[in-house]
Amino acid sequence: MLKGKRVIVTGATSGLGLAMAEALLRAGASVAISARPTPRLQSTVQRFQQHGFDVEGLPMDVRDEKSVEDAKGEILRRWPAIDMVVNNAGLGMRTVNPDFLTEPMPFFQVSPEKFDAVLETNLRGYFLVSRAFAPVFIHQGGGRFVNISMNHETMVRRGFVPYGPSRAGAESLSRIMAEDLKPFGITVNVLLPGGATLTGMIPDEVLPEVRQRLLVPAIMGPPIVFLASDRADGITGERIEANHFEEWCQARGIIQ
Repeated sequence: MLKGKRVIVTGATSGLGLAMAEALLRAGASVAISARPTPRLQSTVQRFQQHGFDVEGLPMDVRDEKSVEDAKGEILRRWPAIDMVVNNAGLGMRTVNPDFLTEPMPFFQVSPEKFDAVLETNLRGYFLVSRAFAPVFIHQGGGRFVNISMNHETMVRRGFVPYGPSRAGAESLSRIMAEDLKPFGITVNVLLPGGATLTGMIPDEVLPEVRQRLLVPAIMGPPIVFLASDRADGITGERIEANHFEEWCQARGIIQ
């Protein structure tokens, strides 16, 4: 289905990023799994390679402009073109307050250092990666960005500074990107699970009955494969909730 498509996924060694990378690979795409240069990046790539998938490891720290530019240069040396970039790398509330679900921390107790760390990854990281690859897409005559977000409830929930503001900012960035890039035939869409998801961002101590209600990362598979496919040609400025993907398709007359 995606044979010949080349996709970069940031933050792809765990959670939603890993699930999306796997879904794209299984659909036939070539995927550059991008993350900070750690042993986990190498082991993740090797695991997919052992199963015969066309996968590349792409070390990149989305917080660092030079690292992003170096990664761009590296992947352009390996690939003749890039079809889609998925901005997914992010930090969750767990990095600020390990007990954020049971003991919300008011914004005035959040340290500026932790506030900056989350915004630097979740918002500035999306900006730096998009800023680097937009000229590539313009030169190619097309390309696609998919920016991963979370529910609007997360953006206004008690105790969710700085995670909520970082995701709200990323959604605003995405809408503006879509308008700025429309004249170039480049699409920008927002994709989110549609609810709390069972990833490393959720505390280990969460109650079993709560854990059972969490969405699984694999829910991101069908919509990300669709957004990489020819069927998504021209679709831009959309906000797609993965757990309502079928309804989203039906409302637009898209046959799955």
